[in-house]
Amino acid sequence: MQDQDCINAAIRVLKEEAQGILDLVPHVGEEFARACRLILGCRGKVILTGVGKSGHIATKIASSLASTGTQSFFVESAEAAHGDLGMIGHGDVVIAVSNSGESSELRTMIASLRLRRIPLIAICGNPHSSLGEAADIFLNAHVEKEACPLNLAPTTSSTAELAIGDALTVALIGARGFTESDFAVYHPGGALGRRLLVRCKDLMHDGKSLPVVPENASIKETLIEMTQKSLGMVAVIHDDGTLAGVFTDGDVRRSLEKEVSLNAPVKSVMTAHCTSLTPMTLAADAMALMQEKRIHAMVVVDENRHPIGAFNMHDLIQAGFI
Repeated sequence: MQDQDCINAAIRVLKEEAQGILDLVPHVGEEFARACRLILGCRGKVILTGVGKSGHIATKIASSLASTGTQSFFVESAEAAHGDLGMIGHGDVVIAVSNSGESSELRTMIASLRLRRIPLIAICGNPHSSLGEAADIFLNAHVEKEACPLNLAPTTSSTAELAIGDALTVALIGARGFTESDFAVYHPGGALGRRLLVRCKDLMHDGKSLPVVPENASIKETLIEMTQKSLGMVAVIHDDGTLAGVFTDGDVRRSLEKEVSLNAPVKSVMTAHCTSLTPMTLAADAMALMQEKRIHAMVVVDENRHPIGAFNMHDLIQAGFI
C-alpha cells in the first residue's frame, strides 16, 4: 500500500463521516427539544447505556454531560441485566445508545425500564428497532453506510451517535446558563480550572517567608532580607505598616550603577508607588498584569495596604500558569 493510498482513504473517511453527520440535521426537531426538556426536568441522574462501540460512545456522552452540569454516569447494558439496574431508580432518565437497537442486552434492559416506568431516550440508527419503538423519545442517528470499506466496523454510525450526544450536551449548556466559572468548578485540575479558581492567596509566600523591611532599613540590610527570602524582591513598609514600595533586583542594579552606599536607606532607591494585588485577585489576572508591566514579582496587600504576601514568576510556573 502506497502512502497516497493511505491519504486517500483518510480523506474519504473524513468526507463520508462529515456527510453522515450533515445528513442528521433534517432529523433534529421537536423530539430533540423534548429530550432536552426531559433531561432538564430530571430530578435524579441521567444514565447512559450501550453495548460495544456504542457503549464507548455512551461513556463519553455521560462524561460530557457530567462535566457540564448534568449529573450522569454510564451503566453497561450487560451488567445492568445482572444487578446493575439497581443503580437506576425513580426520577432518573436513561439514554440508550445503539446503532441497530436490537442487542439482546438492551432488549432485556428495556423490559425492566418499561416495567418501572423509567423514561427512555434512544440515540439510535433504526426507528423501527426494539429500542426505537420502546423509547419515549427517539433521536435519529441513522447513517446510510459505514466508512469502513466492508460496511461492517462502526465508523460513521458511532460518529453520528457521538455528534448527537455532543449536540445534547451543548444545548443543555445553553439551557442551564452554564458558565466558564461553573465549568472550572468541575475541572479544578485543568488549565481552565487554574485560570478561574486559583487566586493570589493560593500562591503567595506569607508570614516569615514574606520579605519585608522598614523604609529606614539600609540597602545592605534589605539585600540580606532579599537573599534569605529568595523572591527577588523585598516589600518596603512605612512606620504604620503600609506598603511604601518595593526593592527589586532591578533596583539593586541601578543602585550599583549610581554607586549608592550600601548604608543608605532603602527608601532612597526603592520603587515607590508600586503595583500591588489583593489576595482574591485571580492568579491569571496577576500573570497578565506582570507580563504587561514586565514585573517579575508582586506584593499582595490587605484592605489597609499592609503587605501580607508576595510571589514571583517562578510560583506561577510551579502552579502551571506558564
